[in-house]
Amino acid sequence: QVQLIESGGGLVQAGASLRLSCTASGQTFSSYVMGWFRQAPGKEREFVGWISGSAGAAGLADSVKGRFTVSRDNAKNTVYLQMNSLRPEDTAVYYCAARYGPPSRTVSEYTPWGQGTQVTVSS
Repeated sequence: QVQLIESGGGLVQAGASLRLSCTASGQTFSSYVMGWFRQAPGKEREFVGWISGSAGAAGLADSVKGRFTVSRDNAKNTVYLQMNSLRPEDTAVYYCAARYGPPSRTVSEYTPWGQGTQVTVSS
């Protein structure tokens, strides 16, 4: 089973950019739809974006459209979340996750998950 490790989180001011990375072990990375999710304190984990195995298709939550982009480099077994124009409400732990199947925005349809990386946006 693929294992996932996120990196790239941090503390930034509103309006700044961050790029999160999620690197996977294993040799079947391109077979997986990859998703990004986030969880703010006291809130449920929510969908942020997904990208198909071939990187030919992607989807984003309405709350991040126009600001965030999901991409992947299958040669590096890595998926990225480029976050621009960050807002305080984007503060959360961000997780990447894998899905062997069609794209989905549902948390429970993804496994495995990375350990998460904290993103904090100050106003």
